[in-house]
Amino acid sequence: MGSRDNHDSRRMNMSTTKNFTIVEAVRDGLCSEMQRDDDVLVIGEDVGKNGGVFRATKGLFDEFGNSRVIDTPLAESGIIGTAIGMAAYGKIPITEIQFMGFIYPAFDQIVSHAARLRTRSRGHYSCPLVIRAPYGGGIRAPEHHSESSEAFFVHQPGLKVVVPSTPYDTKGLLASAIRDPDPVIFLEPKLIYRAFREEVPTDNYTVPLGEAAVRREGSDISVFTWGGMTSPTIEAAESLAEEGIEVEVIDLRTLSPLDEETIVESFRKTGRAAIVHEAPKTGGIGAEVIATIQEEVLMYQKAPIQRITGFDAPFPLHALEDYYLPNATRIKESIKKTINF
Repeated sequence: MGSRDNHDSRRMNMSTTKNFTIVEAVRDGLCSEMQRDDDVLVIGEDVGKNGGVFRATKGLFDEFGNSRVIDTPLAESGIIGTAIGMAAYGKIPITEIQFMGFIYPAFDQIVSHAARLRTRSRGHYSCPLVIRAPYGGGIRAPEHHSESSEAFFVHQPGLKVVVPSTPYDTKGLLASAIRDPDPVIFLEPKLIYRAFREEVPTDNYTVPLGEAAVRREGSDISVFTWGGMTSPTIEAAESLAEEGIEVEVIDLRTLSPLDEETIVESFRKTGRAAIVHEAPKTGGIGAEVIATIQEEVLMYQKAPIQRITGFDAPFPLHALEDYYLPNATRIKESIKKTINF
């Protein structure tokens, strides 16, 4: 069942915190896990002295050295292939792919090898590998820099797919991903990398994989989202509250495995739903959420379920970027359409 609070309960027992952005929470999470376990290492393009393209690994090279913070050539297939070998023989590599749009050269390594290693070896080997990638649009980046193709990896058995939306969750989910015995795709919403700050414990802690978070309670409609779309969804919900419409906002956090229990529980209460994601509509995770609702709680449905998404087109360049991405206004209007059905 998903958490009913924005924060893991263990937070209340931790007195030392720092005010972090999401990208700072990534860095702190990496550092904490590397201090905790000598087998954890970071590998990727410019992750060393340069600190990564978004500076998520800044300072790690100085603290841990070039045997644990490893710069690589510009070869995503080589990065992931090398990391799979490391994982099979006892290391815990955390790879950085600079942008999700650069992950495709490594697709074969991920789906043909990382995801299948446990099955192929009949359980003799696991693949404790984390693949970090900034994803999504909104930062005026060039072509291939604004992809949101999480559905490719959710479709592949053997992979977990995680997308945080707050600094607290980022550090806790990253720790859980690193400690997981199987490969995890960890997608970081670069649109909100530095958009806001939140108090984050400096101690080690985890946020469990596979559990959604109820960001806002509501009784009229359930809206499911994740990552960079969580903030505009909450903004739309708060605006609708002024009109007497109470929206329940569910941040899925983990797309694989999906928290079906929380989805079903929320829809059973409201009878209406919408899904917000910036990926293209066709074949997106929104369709899987709808299928889950149809299979489990169809008889509670009061209106057609809305998908508020990006368009079935390549992500556009600067001039059309704001039009492509769902915003609070588009989310609000689509929710009202469902409410007024």
